[in-house]
Amino acid sequence: MSREKKASEWFEDFYKENENSHHNIPWAKQSVNPLLQTYLDEKRVHKGKALVIGCGLGDDAYALANGGYETVAIDISQTALRIAQKRFEGTDITFEKQDIFDMPHKYCEYFDFIFESLTIQSLPREFRSKMIKAVARCAADNGEILVVAHKKGLSDGGPPWPLTPQEIEEFKEHNLHEISSELITEPSNISNTRFRILYKKSL
Repeated sequence: MSREKKASEWFEDFYKENENSHHNIPWAKQSVNPLLQTYLDEKRVHKGKALVIGCGLGDDAYALANGGYETVAIDISQTALRIAQKRFEGTDITFEKQDIFDMPHKYCEYFDFIFESLTIQSLPREFRSKMIKAVARCAADNGEILVVAHKKGLSDGGPPWPLTPQEIEEFKEHNLHEISSELITEPSNISNTRFRILYKKSL
């Protein structure tokens, strides 16, 4: 088992423990991420292939599919995927158990839109650069990546481990160009500031 997979295997145990009580899963709001919804509202046309990384209970994937994307939603937890499939039964979403570090070759430069929210920060910092590269690798030429992450404050306790501005800048090392960047202020026991950054890939 890779070190990356070992670091993320606790997700499956956590979802199993809370399979019948979703309210105990702190990141599962059971509604679309409002920072993704803003993107969907701002842009009129939504088409092509979309990827949701660490899809959890599936709300963001549903919003993208409902908006017009052919959506693939991945998670490392089979239990999370089972819950999501049940919640959104009858939709055209493809739910797959995948490890972002070991994506099938067919998904290389494949997606027109990728949503990455809070997944990178859930893994120890030693895996950060590798994960950023893996996410960027999945984007097609002219594809867009929307990144949502907490900004690191004074404390470095975790998990999760919020991203530093320097780590966010690493996305630009992989043919990604910043289209828009915002710092969102909101109360949180992790960090009161979030990044919301939209990138576009140009090969």
